[in-house]
Amino acid sequence: MLTTQNNETQEKKKVTGIGGIFFKCKDPGKMREWYKTHLGLNTNQYGAVFEWRQGADTTKKGFTQWSPFKETTHYFEPSTKDFMINYRVENIELLVEDLKKNAVTVLDTIETYDYGKFVHILDIENNKIELWEPNDIVYEKMGKQMGAGTTK
Repeated sequence: MLTTQNNETQEKKKVTGIGGIFFKCKDPGKMREWYKTHLGLNTNQYGAVFEWRQGADTTKKGFTQWSPFKETTHYFEPSTKDFMINYRVENIELLVEDLKKNAVTVLDTIETYDYGKFVHILDIENNKIELWEPNDIVYEKMGKQMGAGTTK
């Protein structure tokens, strides 16, 4: 439990699921096509989106992004690994505050978009991790506007 400035008690939320799997490859286009052809992923220019129902409330959808990146991407830096995992979280502001108090390296400030809030941290082996507090309703609308389907 955390106490806010108004002395309200809020439950500290941490990871609620996998938000995305990102990895480097030689040719993201060919990689997307291979997974579409051989494993049935419904791919788009960014990769694929897996649609599922949230365990705490099965009336709500959730999404997990799968994205191949060009092997020369700098997006995963300062990590030298060929992958990055995105975790879905709740209360990203409280979580980041707690991470900083516990000397976890927070790489940037929280960025807010219509479809959610993001921040990047490093784990103890310097793997870059993306934290995402999603707005699944807006995320789904964006996909529909792009004409992108999900993999169910």
